[in-house]
Amino acid sequence: MVQSPSKPITLEEFLKLPANKPASEYINGQIIQKPMPQGKHSTIQTEFSTAVNVILKPRQIARAFSELRCTFGGRSIVPDVSGFTWQRIPRDQNGEVANTFSIAPDWTIEILSPDQSQTKVTKNILHCLNHGTQMGWLIDPDEQTVFVYLPKQQPEAFDEPEQSLPVPAFASELVLSVGSVFGWLFE
Repeated sequence: MVQSPSKPITLEEFLKLPANKPASEYINGQIIQKPMPQGKHSTIQTEFSTAVNVILKPRQIARAFSELRCTFGGRSIVPDVSGFTWQRIPRDQNGEVANTFSIAPDWTIEILSPDQSQTKVTKNILHCLNHGTQMGWLIDPDEQTVFVYLPKQQPEAFDEPEQSLPVPAFASELVLSVGSVFGWLFE
């Protein structure tokens, strides 16, 4: 849903607005509210974040964050899952994870919700890739398909249960197939 403010709003003004649920994003001068996650979306998002964090977080390789606001390149977006390599996770003066992430994630994962624009989500993935993201995934639960985006390459579609899904080099220890991702919907 696009919200049209009475006067144009800047990114800085947007970032001062109170947070809302579901999250809103700032894209090309517009405030766009994300759809409320439903069952399939929420299941895949939770299980994916857990899978990444169980394998990569203990060895301080990378960490997955759900619904994390990332503000960079003139946009403020909230990918369903953002993966950051350990050394790129913003930290505060105490060494704790910072509240503000003003950089693109290393891996962006979007899960298509019913009635959500695939074009809008794809544009967010491409924006991330244009600002240093190594890989983007668009997971479509209804079509049981994962689209994989790499910088300056044609996207690939994975829809056979036995197909292994490509992951960024830093996540090479994470082994997922199309069947395992959509199998989470049965657990």
